[in-house]
Amino acid sequence: MENSNFFAIEKELKLDEGYQKTYKNVDELLPTLPRSKGWWLDQLLQYQGFWLSTYGIRGSMLIDDHFNPRPTDLIVATSPKCGTTWLRALVFSIINRNSFDFSDHPLRKANPRDLVHFLEAHIRGDGSTASIDGLPSPRLLSTHLPYSLFPECMTDDTSACRFVYICRDPKDVLVSKWHFANKLRPKGVPPLSLEEAFDLFSKGVSHYGPFWDHVLGYWKASLESPKKVLCLKYEDVKKEPLGCVRKVANFLGVPFTPEEENKEIVEEIVKLCSFEHMSSQDVNKSDTRSQEKPISNSDFFRKGEAGDWVNHLSPQMSEILDQITEQKFQGTGFSFH
Repeated sequence: MENSNFFAIEKELKLDEGYQKTYKNVDELLPTLPRSKGWWLDQLLQYQGFWLSTYGIRGSMLIDDHFNPRPTDLIVATSPKCGTTWLRALVFSIINRNSFDFSDHPLRKANPRDLVHFLEAHIRGDGSTASIDGLPSPRLLSTHLPYSLFPECMTDDTSACRFVYICRDPKDVLVSKWHFANKLRPKGVPPLSLEEAFDLFSKGVSHYGPFWDHVLGYWKASLESPKKVLCLKYEDVKKEPLGCVRKVANFLGVPFTPEEENKEIVEEIVKLCSFEHMSSQDVNKSDTRSQEKPISNSDFFRKGEAGDWVNHLSPQMSEILDQITEQKFQGTGFSFH
């Protein structure tokens, strides 16, 4: 996720003519949108049914106007705090498994966000599409955008770009978002209470929320276009990591060979991408923040557990979220259980 520190960078960009038009459209649109208090200092705005920051809306509109998809594009998609870091690491490891030795793998030296470009940010580039158009194929990109906000050139059946999506029990998402938000609130600003975070989340007001609508967008797309969209559940990953890794590789069209299975390459990838391994790397212990990276590498790691919500939420909070989840997913074929 992002914060308002990014906006100062955007204003300094020298925009090409096409980007100037999109930025102008964004600036004209923003004052007309419903607003709500954000989770740290930023405000959230309701755009096409979802609550986004100004940064997210600008990224979405730039993608809509200027992104040129390729048949080989791979999009790692998540609602924030649903396993983004793990999924970035996993897909990167799978498609590059013949390029690196596990003993000297890039994930031992870099945070996954530095290996998988965040689409809403990278589309800004230097004020044109030159940066993102210059990436070699296959482009591995990540996003928090809801599926419905992507242009048809990316989502219709004539487009061959693929999405790998992961979601998580909303009770754990709430707790993780709450901890994450308080890490990012500036010193001197009172922490966001769990009660206030619960109220916002249950009303659908969170970055790229409502959470349930975000999940359903990708879930329904996976049913309609199973070769285009794959949906994973964080809980399944924790229970059956080997099966989930094989499932992703098969979806990407690069299944593990018998030789790779015999060499236990799947097991190596599971270990490499595990929370325990990634959080123990020096690069991911860094708590350094800057204008370019207002979120430190260590901010992305807390516990990496499923079910930690029981240590934070009251029975009433749990019951309310379960009721919302049941109502939202009724008749869709989707369940976290």
